[in-house]
Amino acid sequence: MPLTFSGVLIAGMVLGFNLHDTLRNKRDISSVAGRDDRLEEIIGLINERYVDTVNSNGLYKEAISGILKSLDPHTVYIPADEVQSVNEDLDGNFPGIGVEFSIVRDTVEVTSVTEKGPAGKAGVEVGDKLLRVGDSMVAGKGISSEQIIAMLKGKKSTSVALTIKRPCNGVKQFSIVRDDIPLYSVDASIMLDGKTGFIKINRFSATTYDEFREGLTKLKAQGAKQLILDLRDNPGGYLSAATSIADDLLGDNKLIVYTEGQKAPKSEFKATAEGLFEEGKVAVLVDEGSASASEILAGAIQDWDRGVIIGRRTFGKGLVQEQYDMPDGAALRLTIAKYYTPSGRCIQRSFANGREAYMEDYEKRFESGELTGCDTIGNCGNGVPFFTSHHRTVYGGGGIKPDVYVPYDTTKLTAALMNMILSPELKTAVWDYFMQNKPALAYKNINDFSKSFNAEKQVVNNYIAMLPDADRKSAARQFTNQASYNYFRLQVKAQLARFLFHDNGYYSIRLQDDAVVNKALETLNSGRYSHLVAGK
Repeated sequence: MPLTFSGVLIAGMVLGFNLHDTLRNKRDISSVAGRDDRLEEIIGLINERYVDTVNSNGLYKEAISGILKSLDPHTVYIPADEVQSVNEDLDGNFPGIGVEFSIVRDTVEVTSVTEKGPAGKAGVEVGDKLLRVGDSMVAGKGISSEQIIAMLKGKKSTSVALTIKRPCNGVKQFSIVRDDIPLYSVDASIMLDGKTGFIKINRFSATTYDEFREGLTKLKAQGAKQLILDLRDNPGGYLSAATSIADDLLGDNKLIVYTEGQKAPKSEFKATAEGLFEEGKVAVLVDEGSASASEILAGAIQDWDRGVIIGRRTFGKGLVQEQYDMPDGAALRLTIAKYYTPSGRCIQRSFANGREAYMEDYEKRFESGELTGCDTIGNCGNGVPFFTSHHRTVYGGGGIKPDVYVPYDTTKLTAALMNMILSPELKTAVWDYFMQNKPALAYKNINDFSKSFNAEKQVVNNYIAMLPDADRKSAARQFTNQASYNYFRLQVKAQLARFLFHDNGYYSIRLQDDAVVNKALETLNSGRYSHLVAGK
């Protein structure tokens, strides 16, 4: 859904926030003509005459929320105190010092230092324990990640004092000047084999296209002749980032998307210059978390038969928002149009039953079996057929249905197992092993680590040992399934690879047991690919 945000329309969906489309001028709410002042009059009267003291800001917020409930689910009001945090993900950077940390046994431990960032230049190292930020003690019970982040972030060029305890090296003092820290939207750019490049995009921000182009250029230099583009769980973002990537994959002058509304004239976005990857096989991975800008990119690839879409049906968001800034610093993202894929389909699913039902769609898909093996969603929309360039039938009105369906594997990936993988206990066990075995973990590269490291069982045993008895028994039940146990061990290895080789290392290991990626490789390397894109 497109919106105007800092001068740019955004395309995206978040289960809670949504973003979308093109370039437009920033708008101010005060520019809207014909304003009706009844709301102001009512709140003014309440302030003057109501029996008790009232919170005017709260009244405005409640009134606005009530008004928006009668509109679509993607028209949203963003309070002033949330605007900055909502914007940072899309801006592609934030003012800070450039460290990642984890809270391990009530201690803040530095787990990653941004290369050439302020903290790295000052001498902060992985493994340092954070004792104080300024005059505030940050070690001890009750400290939260949110509190630490708030202390470390601040205005650019301001300084922050850190007190750090370094293993075997005593306590050190640092004064660090904050600077812009990149927020990368491309998680990984890696080769899966001798000819297949893989790029994972987590959102479409202001820096995504540059990140994508840099990653793809490196992959081509390493021999990539075919590409897997992973848009799973990507909620969207700036439309310009999605259309720029599509431009690199599609031939000149091909329509990528167009937008149109009752009060918004039709606007087309077409491929222009010669793209970086107009030849070579392409697979786009999607799921129920892929929305808006992700659906625009996937829809363009599908409608032009440029590649295959693999995974599960996308979220189904085809509305365009424009952002209006308000005098108090808040913002209103108002739906002004719909977007349409090249074949003319709008993939927005129905919200006729209200916002709550709309947001419960995931549960409905799970309950119906759609996510877990019953690929019986038919046209997944309003029944109106559209046609790709090679005359394959596709449908709008309910997300983008993949060309190759891959269900969620509930036999291996149970909720209990996923909770274990995401648990603080496992994070602590992996971190402890990393810190205790640093010299032995000095692998030359990720391939060397992948082939040689085999101590996952030790980390798993350390993890189990720190669990309460009830959780230990639950873990034992999960591990009676050999596939689940093997997957858990792989996740341990992947988490350790992240400490050693960052996100590229993490995905290099994790993707070794990814059913959707494996299906993509199988499809790209077989005659099925040509069969699908030829529309036969």
